[in-house]
Amino acid sequence: TRINQKPGAAVMHPGTTETAPKAISEGNGTDAQGNTYAAASTLMKATLHYEGNSNFTLIITNTSGDTSNPTPFSPGVWAISYIAGGKLINSNPLFEAGKPSANGMTNIAEMGDNSVLGNYINTQTGIFTPLSPVLVVLYKGIENPIYKTGENDRGKGLKDLAQKGDASGLATYLKTLAGVKAVYILPAASSTVLLPKIGAQAGSSVSQQLSVASGDRIAIASMYGLSNDWFFATKDNGIDATVKGDVSYSIGLFDNGTAINQFPGAGNEQAGLGGTPATERKPVIEVPNPNGFTTLPSISSMIKVTIN
Repeated sequence: TRINQKPGAAVMHPGTTETAPKAISEGNGTDAQGNTYAAASTLMKATLHYEGNSNFTLIITNTSGDTSNPTPFSPGVWAISYIAGGKLINSNPLFEAGKPSANGMTNIAEMGDNSVLGNYINTQTGIFTPLSPVLVVLYKGIENPIYKTGENDRGKGLKDLAQKGDASGLATYLKTLAGVKAVYILPAASSTVLLPKIGAQAGSSVSQQLSVASGDRIAIASMYGLSNDWFFATKDNGIDATVKGDVSYSIGLFDNGTAINQFPGAGNEQAGLGGTPATERKPVIEVPNPNGFTTLPSISSMIKVTIN
């Protein structure tokens, strides 16, 4: 966005505007004006230290003093991108070489002002998780057949749903229960798992037509995909199947108590990230919010359930 001057204390800010904006490019020793630069790795040292429990400390040290380009650094902006399906959701959250400056990068590059880009990144930041194919159960005259808080996992398939998103075993068991009228597993059409809203892309949705009568109730369950063994489910004794409208208020987030928890979306033992959950045996509880890792959004902002 500006014509480069020889780096050093004599640089005049903001400088001369480029006659036409150019794309961002990496300076490999020299810039477009022929000015020379020491290697970036000699100017800045970045050290990442694992603190345990999915927490890291990043230390940035200015090491430019003994180089040909001693320079102060402005405050910066950082971002961590989620992985889904083995791929980064956004591999270039701040800028991309070969493309024009955007979203406040010019403010940092010209004035050291990180507020605009920081505010932009803040609007892109939040909890991200896919949901496993949704288990839907229609039942009557019995308690919620999927789980009960305060009890240990019953060994009927909920563990596989909560840890791996696999509802098949639980569905097979539920079909044998007296009082269960119908059982469905609902995968997303194109992705199997239900993906969250990403930018302008709407989140996945599934639906199922039900034939209901007075006294029928509905229970659902779906894995919080980037967890060790958390699952969304209808609270208490499910939903009155004859009500209409938004019933998201009836959904809770529960810890199955069969795997040791890690930071959601950042645990190397989470099946959704290619890991194997470490076993524990505790009663099913509702996940507290805030919890020992983070503060989650409201349940209704993560999952919406309606009956039409």
